[in-house]
Amino acid sequence: MINVLIISQNEAFKDDLSAQISSAAENYTCDESLKPDIVVLDENISLLDELKQNFERTPIFVLSKKGDKKIEETPFIKCIQKPFSLAVFLNLMQSVLNFILTSSAAVLSFNGYELSPLEKELKNIKTGEKVKLTEREVSMILYLHKMKGQTTSKTEFLQEVWGYNPDASTHTIETHVYRLRQKIEKDQNWPELISTENGGYKLNF
Repeated sequence: MINVLIISQNEAFKDDLSAQISSAAENYTCDESLKPDIVVLDENISLLDELKQNFERTPIFVLSKKGDKKIEETPFIKCIQKPFSLAVFLNLMQSVLNFILTSSAAVLSFNGYELSPLEKELKNIKTGEKVKLTEREVSMILYLHKMKGQTTSKTEFLQEVWGYNPDASTHTIETHVYRLRQKIEKDQNWPELISTENGGYKLNF
């Protein structure tokens, strides 16, 4: 299921577009409580830089009207002018997702493994074995990968991956790391991918 997050100051437009997307395509949903696979930004281009930081490697579609400031498009940033055909919009979203899934930009490599964030899979390059991950586990690996081999403290890990969640604690992190290691490590007592150092964690490249 592909989840679309729509950001708009026009609530009526937002609700209408959400309903159209959800009803027009069986594999699309617009659930704000879930991590988005696609972000749609309605006109408010000033938010684009912030969104690119918060939703790294997530396709962002900017809806603009005639006369709006032009933006530089990339494989992850696309602009579509209103009014537009819903069918054309859905085709464009699917095309961008397909491109990202089949491009090297969607794959992170480390220590003999490849992570495909959109597919939520970790692949052993040598054996071809694939392990399915949860969204949280993907976020954990993505953040550790971003740290480029540096150790991140449990407090920092908590803030960056869980955000300001009052129900989360360092015990939450320990539990998730334990479960992730069960999936991806050959021997949890001697982890090769995610190691514990100075009370924190690091990804071994």
